[in-house]
Parts: sequence; structure tokens; C-alpha cells
Amino acid sequence: MKVVLTQDVKTLGKKGELVSVAEGYARNFLFPRKLAMEANAQAMAELKNRENAAKHKQETELAAARQAAALLEGQTVRLLARAGGQGRLFGSVTSKEVAERLHETLGVEVDRRKITIEDIKHYGTYPAEIRLQQGISATFYVLVTGE
Repeated sequence: MKVVLTQDVKTLGKKGELVSVAEGYARNFLFPRKLAMEANAQAMAELKNRENAAKHKQETELAAARQAAALLEGQTVRLLARAGGQGRLFGSVTSKEVAERLHETLGVEVDRRKITIEDIKHYGTYPAEIRLQQGISATFYVLVTGE
């Protein structure tokens, strides 16, 4: 008997998958616990719609990441920081500050964990890389100046 899983089942598969199981297993275990539903025409149409929606969402996220990477590539982000003697900063510039500044200046919302920068403890220009999606990254520069 073919069933569509409505929840993850450890021995069978993930939510939304079409699997073949014994009829007794489906009627006595999966259906009463609402772990699966029979693979009729309606269930198959819902499954296909969910797959198409997920594919569309992934494509739009990929296009948005490419657009953001094109916007960020080669840009310079200016940050103001306080420093002591010889230009040594009080503290350091973090990826969180860089992400906030990117959002303020360019309007690009990025997760701070996707930004890779070296330790910034002095005034100057530093390269940074942002990984937006798998295989999509951009290199930009962080310019740290005094207030």
C-alpha cells in the first residue's frame, strides 16, 4: 500500500515522502497515529504542490542571494571606532557590527555568522567575505576610521 507520510517516521522516511508499506502496518499503526495518509489523488496533488512550492522558494532565495552578492562585491563599508595610542582600537570590530552597517548603508540583510573577517584591532582597510548561499559568496572591504 502506498502512503504519504505526514510526519517523520524513523524507519520509513521524512515528512512528505511517498512510501510503500504493508496494508496492516498502515491501517493499524500509521493511520491511527496520524503519521501517514493514503496516497490517493488528492494526497498526491498536495504532495506535488508542496514540492513545487519548495522548489520555487529555493529558486527565489538563490536569485536573491545572487543579486545581493552582485551588490556587495567590491564595496567598501566604513565603520567608526574609538582607538588609543598608535591607532589600536578599544576592543575590536566584530562581524555583528559589519552586518549592521551593511544593512544601514546598502540595505542588505545578512546574518553575522556568514561574514568572515580577520581580527580588526587597528585602523585600516580589511578584506571580508560573505557566504550567502552554497557556492555564492562576495568579497568586500571594511574601512575602520576614527570618530
